[in-house]
Amino acid sequence: MMLRIRTIARLTGIREATLRAWERRYGFPRPLRTEGNNYRVYTREEVEAIRRVARHIQMDGLSVSEAIAQVMATPLQPPPRGERLNERFWSAVVALDGDEVTRVLDEAQATLDPEALCDGFLMPLLREMGVRLDIAREHLASAYVRHRLRQVLAGLDSMANGPRALLACPTGDHHEGGLLALGIHLKRRGWRVTLLGADTPADALRSACEQLQPDVVALSFVQSREPDVFQALLADALRACGPCPIVVGGPGAREHLKAIFTLGAQYAESAQELVALWTQARSAQNRP
Repeated sequence: MMLRIRTIARLTGIREATLRAWERRYGFPRPLRTEGNNYRVYTREEVEAIRRVARHIQMDGLSVSEAIAQVMATPLQPPPRGERLNERFWSAVVALDGDEVTRVLDEAQATLDPEALCDGFLMPLLREMGVRLDIAREHLASAYVRHRLRQVLAGLDSMANGPRALLACPTGDHHEGGLLALGIHLKRRGWRVTLLGADTPADALRSACEQLQPDVVALSFVQSREPDVFQALLADALRACGPCPIVVGGPGAREHLKAIFTLGAQYAESAQELVALWTQARSAQNRP
């Protein structure tokens, strides 16, 4: 796929005017020209070469001419498969090419196991979107990645008698990527997972807990909140869930650890920590 200069500027962080100036002064980069309107278009190899020049300037302190000379003299080695998929994803999103986004995600899913796909590919994409993309493209990319995480979660089997986790984001929290990743890890460990998802009010938690009696309720707080707002949300959740233990996680909870423990909840950074907390609690209940 050939890319326009505006897209290249988004992908590399180098302004269009700077790219044109480099082309005039140093003969780099070397875009092709479209017929008729004579627009500059660039290959993926040119994009990577521009990135390498930028890294030499920013990290190695080289001048523009030195950085370009070094890149031109050093053949580019093919990047690892994961990096190629990563770059194809960002290029497709910038171009608003949903079909290509789907092809990239299909290829990643076909070559990676569920946890590697989740932790090594999909979640890093979600974390980078806010700094890489404008709002429109972030919405598109986030929707595709969250949909893929849901597909992976739905495709995993769980043990019929495994422990049950109820997963939710509190009211006002719409970032469910971490919650979906947690569900994938728990199902891979044999847990039964019920996902309520984003923006779950306390009444919905109460209804689900009454019906399912889950072994653990996991709440993902991503949005940053003032201490009193966070405490009120967590207190409502604890009342709604009754005797069901609540484990809290996410960057929006990390800054409120004292409140979490004071109110009677637990905190976990990962699925492994959540399972360990549940195992400890179950062992304590079984002691004479």
